Amino acid sequence: MPKQKTHSGAKKRFKVTGSGKITHEQANRRHLLEGKRSKRTRKLMLDETVSPADVKKVKRLLGK
Repeated sequence: MPKQKTHSGAKKRFKVTGSGKITHEQANRRHLLEGKRSKRTRKLMLDETVSPADVKKVKRLLGK
């Protein structure tokens, strides 16, 4: 049987941590940053964990 390929879009967007959690970058930090407060843009720099409802889907896309 052929192996399942990793989803190319998912591997660019998600990262698995050492403990097995899945993280992703937050949205709203690409452009139009002058209108956003510095506090907000600093908070958006941090990676966030994937919501529990989506973990199963993301793991399947990553082949985990």
